[in-house]
Amino acid sequence: MANTPTSPQPLTFTDEEIDYLGRTADALSAYIGKPVLAEIIDADETGFEWVVFGIPLDVADDAENHVIVAIGGQNARIIGNKGGIDIKDEVYDCEYLWAIQLSDLEGVRFIKVDHEGEEVAWSDDIGGILPFELSDEPLPDIDEEDDDDSGDEDNADDTFSPHRAPPGLH
Repeated sequence: MANTPTSPQPLTFTDEEIDYLGRTADALSAYIGKPVLAEIIDADETGFEWVVFGIPLDVADDAENHVIVAIGGQNARIIGNKGGIDIKDEVYDCEYLWAIQLSDLEGVRFIKVDHEGEEVAWSDDIGGILPFELSDEPLPDIDEEDDDDSGDEDNADDTFSPHRAPPGLH
């Protein structure tokens, strides 16, 4: 039997990674109060899948002030809950937030690309480049936490500051 060369398999997201990416779009929608769409782009042309995140432009938005990407259309692989938008086959002009592409580099499975096309983060763990910590682990039971009876009500860890990122953001 002769050895026949085979073309390399395209890099594709796992079901778990797709779940994390969809949940990230949902969390971003809730966090910024606008729908965030995430579309997985097929590996046919590039040999690797990638996902693009964007916010659909409002009619009042000036497209010249944003990097624009088209998300949606026939056969689009939109993930997450779509920010409350009932997407059928429409194409939305969106403000490009970032993209994550798959990589076959040793120790690097994910590369994050910013709105200027620059590779700004890379990781072998998807959680290392997402803006939210997405964990299936249960939150600690408040009743089981140790109460601090020191009387120090000005503890900075317990004080909300609008200038600090909420817990779970990177």
